[in-house]
Amino acid sequence: MHSLYPLYKTYLQQIADIKYASAVLQWDQETYLPKNGNYTRGRQIATLNEIAHEKFTDAKLGNLLKELFLEENLTATEKRNVQLTQDDFDRNKKIPAAFVYKMSSVINVGYHAWVDARKQNSFVVFEKPLQDIITIKKEEAELLGYQKHPYDALMNDYDKGLTVDIVDKLFAVLQPQLSLLLNAIAAKPIIDDSILRQYFDKSTQWELGVETLKRMHFNFDAGRQDISEHPFTTNFSNSDVRITTRIDENDFANMLWSCIHEGGHALYEQGLPEHEYGMPLGEHCSLSIHESQSRLWENCIGRGESFWKFNYEMLKQKFPQQFNNVTIQQFYTAINKVQPSLIRTEADELTYHFHVMIRYEIEKLLIEGTIVAKDIPTYWNEKYQKYLGVNVPNDVQGCLQDVHWGHGSFGYFATYSIGSLYAAQFYAAIKKENAIVENQLSVGNNLDVLHWLQKNIYAHGRFYNSEELCKKATGENLNSKYFIDYVTCKYKSIYNL
Repeated sequence: MHSLYPLYKTYLQQIADIKYASAVLQWDQETYLPKNGNYTRGRQIATLNEIAHEKFTDAKLGNLLKELFLEENLTATEKRNVQLTQDDFDRNKKIPAAFVYKMSSVINVGYHAWVDARKQNSFVVFEKPLQDIITIKKEEAELLGYQKHPYDALMNDYDKGLTVDIVDKLFAVLQPQLSLLLNAIAAKPIIDDSILRQYFDKSTQWELGVETLKRMHFNFDAGRQDISEHPFTTNFSNSDVRITTRIDENDFANMLWSCIHEGGHALYEQGLPEHEYGMPLGEHCSLSIHESQSRLWENCIGRGESFWKFNYEMLKQKFPQQFNNVTIQQFYTAINKVQPSLIRTEADELTYHFHVMIRYEIEKLLIEGTIVAKDIPTYWNEKYQKYLGVNVPNDVQGCLQDVHWGHGSFGYFATYSIGSLYAAQFYAAIKKENAIVENQLSVGNNLDVLHWLQKNIYAHGRFYNSEELCKKATGENLNSKYFIDYVTCKYKSIYNL
């Protein structure tokens, strides 16, 4: 009797082809699409998403999965693919194809309204389209089902099993510990980071970003970088991974750490098993794990002293006028300055989590119906004053700064903080296994870090959930102690606490 597994694999790969074709259109939408193409592009994406959903929820796949569960000769990998596909099939069957088309269309309108709202610096332009997105995401939560909170259904899409209870408890522990460290830093002299806010030519910044990505071993033969309104990473296979950045000629940090952050995401996608294309084991574990990869490269490495011992000369060669009279220690302290600010993507490692907590709280209230879209600016501004002590001067620097709501990505934000916790734990495991890793980074050797990640994170795809993968890689479940120890040690040294 011939196994049905090859037929199943071909079927899933055909669905992946459709989804990635849609992803190409979405990437183009955010990079090169002419303005007048907005409506038609939205229709094209909605149609492809509907076709992929119909094909994935077809009884043909359901029957194929039933027969595969009866096969006795499948390998452990094949069995896991089948099991995960069944989980995905059961979830997707709850969502009608017509609803998928409708939601895609609503989100397309919302995304372009967000872009226009940013140009006009007016949340009002985005308010109605955003409320439409919120409404349809609430409908999606009801279709998917949940035990306690409707927001659980949406967070589960980004990290399987993640719930409001889990995140509330996590933040309840993290917030006071971060506040203590921030208060201690606030009592110290403010670090001068004005060297980062000189004039930096756009094309030279671009060259620096590309060279930095090459030194991280991002494969430009299997990917590319472009400019977008909000930096992001997308992929169409592990051999075609696209990242974007944005450049501010008066803010050096904006571009470079966006490149490093998105480069961390991209290395993960390029490292996923090629032979599992279209299969669950060819996909990332979760968004929390994905964020761990970007945050590990951006902060543990990219804001680390060892990394710049090697790379600082390149920086001075690109910008001699700006950095020739600046020591590496001055540069290192400047890029690690801690100060409450307005923009999440530009925030330091400590205050960053308050940005995330504010967004998480807003999303939770929106999905449960306690507040609506028009309440967001007021709530946002009040929380920024309460948590970070900063006044929000306008909507672009406030509640219009993130693309996520325009994408319909409700349930995503908590994974940024959780990813930072995983990143610190993974980096501690790397250093425990390789005691000279910091020395290696100081001479430009990033390969041992990359090889550890390839072996312990990338290679497994979705075989394990986040907690299981963390335990396999580090020997224990997620433990926020590693992150607190990491930032405490780092900032005690920088600020002489």
